[in-house]
Amino acid sequence: MTQTGITELQDVLWKAAAKLRGSMDASQYRDFVLGLVFLKYASSAFPGIPETARWPAVVSGPGPIGGRIDAAMAAVMRAEPSLDGALPLIFGAENVDQRRLADLAGVIGDARFTGRDRESARDLLGEVYEYFLETFARAEGRRGGEFYTPKSVVKLLVDVLEPYKGRVYDPCCGSGGMFVQAEKFVLSRRGRSGDIAVHGQEANARTWRLARMNLAIHGIAGDLSARHADTFYEDAHPGLLADHVLANPPFNMSDWYRDSGDPRWRFGVPPAGNANFAWMQHIVSKLGPRGAAGVVMANGSMSSRQSGESGIRAAMVEADLVSCVVALPPQLFRTTPIPACLWFLSNDKGAEDGRDDRRGQVLFVDARSMGTLLDRTERVLTGDDIARIAGTYHSWRGGPSASRPYADEPGFCRSAALDEIRDHGHVLTPGRYAGAAETAGEASEPVRDRVERLTKELLTRFDESARLEQVVRTRLERLDG
Repeated sequence: MTQTGITELQDVLWKAAAKLRGSMDASQYRDFVLGLVFLKYASSAFPGIPETARWPAVVSGPGPIGGRIDAAMAAVMRAEPSLDGALPLIFGAENVDQRRLADLAGVIGDARFTGRDRESARDLLGEVYEYFLETFARAEGRRGGEFYTPKSVVKLLVDVLEPYKGRVYDPCCGSGGMFVQAEKFVLSRRGRSGDIAVHGQEANARTWRLARMNLAIHGIAGDLSARHADTFYEDAHPGLLADHVLANPPFNMSDWYRDSGDPRWRFGVPPAGNANFAWMQHIVSKLGPRGAAGVVMANGSMSSRQSGESGIRAAMVEADLVSCVVALPPQLFRTTPIPACLWFLSNDKGAEDGRDDRRGQVLFVDARSMGTLLDRTERVLTGDDIARIAGTYHSWRGGPSASRPYADEPGFCRSAALDEIRDHGHVLTPGRYAGAAETAGEASEPVRDRVERLTKELLTRFDESARLEQVVRTRLERLDG
């Protein structure tokens, strides 16, 4: 199916989802719609389920459709133990409008989830599932951020880390978007499904179910633990050392389980009122000997001096764990107004595999001016933006992924040594290091000439300011008279 056809299909399905909107809020009908899309997929993907659980029987059998859907969901979970507890059994409840539910099932049933083979049909269903996750996140506003990270941000994290093989971990995996994008990266580089092993956990029960369905509909085998659980209270993967960690923890989380004696607090006990550096230290504890991580954080993490956070940040920098910090443009996250950044951490910044030795250095990238507005409230990073940021990191790191030698670019990127970072009190705001961009003329202008020119411009502006001040004074005096 062409991209136009996919877009038309998504539009039809979203309008169909609106049929339930009058009887429940967005977070409720999200479960209904995504559950039905998954059942449509399972009906043809899993050979072990009985005929009564397949789509034709579900939509045309006797009695209220909700009961048949619940029975089909239960049959799928019995046939596929990996999905045990993952599918919603909510369709037969008394408060569900069975007429509208039947209309929605009819539209989903009529949609042509077809391709040249089963795999391409699965890919189409996967795209539809991702589209719904994104659209529901927008519809739910701030609450949608609990289960969805903007696609362009996820792609940037993955393109920088390049998780070709090994263990990929996400301690707060939401609906599993990081894992899906990592798998797409592997396949786009001619890798094979199974080259990465997925491990994650999620505290919210409904979101945990979304993630398990998302992985299944994309054909990804993953360990998201047997149940939902709080990462700080109950680590679902003790002893795991990951090759790659991808995470978008809740920003500035104030209500979290805190044990001051937790061995994860290697660089200092995080403050009770903010879990940012609890997430960061947990992630560090999960990195293998050559592991690397990409983490979305609130901007305050780069400069906060409150409640011991500056000491934890300084200790992480001095341990040479921070490889790159990226300041993101505003409005990438429709679900929160909090400005965000990316931290890239690494246990190995040495000259392995032909890479440049970057020990004792941090790359700062100021991407605040990048991105394209979709509307007044939402911005996305374009493919070119992602390629420029990821390409800059790979050039700095060297090795097979570097397409050109690295060079600082004023206003965009700069590699700074630890001594300079110490002089700045271990503040990691990229603009402080990258500075302002030079114009084409400034780059070639001799320093003495530039100083003379700028001095003249400044004196001229002083004179103009004095003139305007006198004009204002004169007019005010006339008003007083």
